[in-house]
Amino acid sequence: MSDRDEPSAIQDQQPAAAHPATARLPASFNLLSIFVGREGLRAGWGILLFVVLLEGLPYVVNPLVQLLLPGAAIGAGEIPARYAFAFEGAGVLCVLIAMGVLAMIERRPVLAYGLRPQRRTFNFLAGLITGVLLLSLLIACLRATGLLIFDTRLLFGPAMFRYGSIWLAGFLLVGLREELVSRGYLQFTLTRGLAAIYRSLLGESRAEAFAFWTAALILSIAFGAGHRANPGESPLGLLSAGLAGFLLCLSLWRTGSLWWAIGFHASWDWAQSFLYGVADSGLIIKGRLFATHPIGRPYLSGGLTGPEGSILLLPVMAVGAALILFTLPGTPAQYGWEGAALPD
Repeated sequence: MSDRDEPSAIQDQQPAAAHPATARLPASFNLLSIFVGREGLRAGWGILLFVVLLEGLPYVVNPLVQLLLPGAAIGAGEIPARYAFAFEGAGVLCVLIAMGVLAMIERRPVLAYGLRPQRRTFNFLAGLITGVLLLSLLIACLRATGLLIFDTRLLFGPAMFRYGSIWLAGFLLVGLREELVSRGYLQFTLTRGLAAIYRSLLGESRAEAFAFWTAALILSIAFGAGHRANPGESPLGLLSAGLAGFLLCLSLWRTGSLWWAIGFHASWDWAQSFLYGVADSGLIIKGRLFATHPIGRPYLSGGLTGPEGSILLLPVMAVGAALILFTLPGTPAQYGWEGAALPD
């Protein structure tokens, strides 16, 4: 090779200069990466879309309910069972539609968002039984201390069983809707998003647990705050609702599904509203078994809020946490919230 050929050879080995239009962007930049990451749709966008759907769908579904069931509107007095079936059922439909849309976008089964089938019947029935037992324990404490008075029995014979069955079905809808909203898709997706952050800070082994409980804390606070619109709600009642949400997250962590929480939520509300006839976050139903009234300071008796506004609820919830830990056989490793990385 001659000397005059060397500069040309050296130039051939040098990379070509980047085009001015692309020099400002990383080589790996892709507009789609703003919305999609390694695990599919980014958690923030998924949560935003889910909330938009939950807020928007009732504007379509509720007018249809009012058209089909014109007598289902709630008034200023006691809540009729017709209302629970109409609008709680519509609420469940809206949540399932929102979950179905996100499941298609994320290419995941809908069951991934807290409805895993493992031990479904056992967990659901265990939750049902535990809800009635713990609420009965709270009522017994209030009555024994003179903070709750049973005035009279309102239902007898067939009416008692008819209303009891109707309200149990109604509160199953309530439990299903509230659990799917508060601890279903949002818990799953927020856990998934936070886990990506925690992996860079804490490593792979602890990221999932920290992400789950951070999401549980955030959503439990939101769950408690969501009760502010209920008539007769109190600051202690809001705190109790938030702590109850955290307790239900514990059952989700232990079993990997919402079935225990759905059963517990439904039977707790049923026992509170129908079986003992007390206020539930200030709400009273039509067709309850007993008429009752609280006596004493509201922070002890619960006042207009009902038993959930009593400080005596706190030790009862501690009993509930112990029952979850010692009676539910599932563990995170078995049913797991490594479930946030379900295969597509």
